[in-house]
Amino acid sequence: MIKKIINNKFWTGFPSWILIGAFVVLLPIFAFMTVQNIQRWDTYNTRLLLEKGTSLIRSFEAGTRTGILGDYIGSFHLHNLLTEIAIQPYVSYILITDTEKTIVAHNNPDYEGGTYNTDIDLKKVYQSDEIRWHIIKRPDKIKIFEVYKKFTPVGGIYGDGIIRKLFNPRYDIKNPRQSELIIFVGLDMTSAEQARVADTKHYIFTGIVLLLIGFAGVVLLFMTQSYRNTKASLSRIKVFSDHLVENMPIGLIAVDGNRRIASFNNAAGSILSLPFSGVMGKNIKEILPEGLLNLIDGNHNKSSAVEINIDCVLNNGEIIPLEVGVSILKDENGYFLGHIILFKDLSEVQSLRREIARSQRLASLGSLAAGVAHEIRNPLSSIKGLATYFMEHNEKEEDKEVAKIIIQEVDRLNRVVSQLVELARPVSVSKKPVPLKSVIENSIKLLEREALEKNIQITTHTPSEEIEIALDKDRITQVLLNLYLNAIESMGKGGKLSVDVSEKENGAVIKVSDTGSGIGKKDLALIFDPYFTTKSTGTGLGLAIVHNIIEAHDGKITVQSLPGKGTVFTVFLPGAKQNY
Repeated sequence: MIKKIINNKFWTGFPSWILIGAFVVLLPIFAFMTVQNIQRWDTYNTRLLLEKGTSLIRSFEAGTRTGILGDYIGSFHLHNLLTEIAIQPYVSYILITDTEKTIVAHNNPDYEGGTYNTDIDLKKVYQSDEIRWHIIKRPDKIKIFEVYKKFTPVGGIYGDGIIRKLFNPRYDIKNPRQSELIIFVGLDMTSAEQARVADTKHYIFTGIVLLLIGFAGVVLLFMTQSYRNTKASLSRIKVFSDHLVENMPIGLIAVDGNRRIASFNNAAGSILSLPFSGVMGKNIKEILPEGLLNLIDGNHNKSSAVEINIDCVLNNGEIIPLEVGVSILKDENGYFLGHIILFKDLSEVQSLRREIARSQRLASLGSLAAGVAHEIRNPLSSIKGLATYFMEHNEKEEDKEVAKIIIQEVDRLNRVVSQLVELARPVSVSKKPVPLKSVIENSIKLLEREALEKNIQITTHTPSEEIEIALDKDRITQVLLNLYLNAIESMGKGGKLSVDVSEKENGAVIKVSDTGSGIGKKDLALIFDPYFTTKSTGTGLGLAIVHNIIEAHDGKITVQSLPGKGTVFTVFLPGAKQNY
């Protein structure tokens, strides 16, 4: 499939105008080369035939000259010499005419005395020593390459009388024109034409082959360039897609047809607590939690994607809420390729939902508290006043003790009402730069005695460099005391309370941890809600007030706890600054 995609990409990126352009450019070049080769061959063939014809004429003239000088004119017969020379297979004829076109000699004696049918101006030919040629076509369509020139068998030292001896006695040697002779040699071009046709076909075939090779070379060059560009483009796309998958804010897992992990991004590893390097290529049964495996198996025969919210139990036993989408992967032909899983951790979303619900509850509580506080405090004031009067004007110790209890309970109710009012109204803070270490030390001093009585060890860890932060010292002290007291109450007799301070991301982090009884998982989501408490004597407002104070500082407070192992409250306060 990948190869097919690459091929489609390649031919898609290869423009058709290159093919047309290469053909348009190369065709005239190789056509010109082919025509040049054919013309070069014609020139060579013409020169060869001309040289043959010239050689025959020179030979005949030389033979004639030898016969004259040997003084055997009486036995010498011109047409015998013509016949001997014309016996060559490529010689069609040899003849001599005068300027009046009368055939003086011919290799076939039957033509002697006749008129040579030609359009050539023989008188003009005789006036020049130039060798000339032309091509004539016989009635039987055979081409003849005819070479002709002025016939000069002897030099100027011989007179006309000697030349006349060369001729047949039947000619009128008294006619002066009979000494003005032209020699013609006709060469059969049948073999040359056959060779020319064969060579022409060869040149055309060679030209076509060269054209195809050149065309293929140009196309191959552009194909190579296109391949390189396509490969580079695919590499960039792959890098981009890999980077995109790797940095997606949601988890992504791709499973191939063999149920093995084909792709796995960092978000998936972070959510499922799995190492990136240890999952690629592994079977999903070895890697994925049961909740995701069930979704894959349930979606195998479905064409549409499945979207569902589940509580996924990880391999380490942790339970996290997930929003999961599972879909089948298919190629363009509909063949099954595997599954793709997209999922998102809903822990933060659910936490925000709880915060919204809590805010809504607090808003309702605020409206209620404003009216209830006023209505309760007035009767409480009257009850406290009467109880005080009763205690002061009654001499019985038993009655005084009852009055004292009434006053204590009234004070406790007043504190509850005060906390309720404080919780209901917005928290006002007055921030000033304060050394955080001094705030921690002062808050611990307030409960050292109580911790000592319960045999609880307190340890603090603060940076060597002083951290200064803008905060409301009294409010943060109230927060810390609430956390300390809750920790001491959860430990009972004996235990360890630790306070750790560190700087992180331009802010300060305070961790308050204990070795107490811990908090159940179901209660963790409710501990910051008003009136929620696990203590029999608690009001359930302390941690709610702590939460409001930290929010007023634009900070954040979280809690981690395991039953029987203790609890850790983490407070983040922004705006930390180190003093060196």
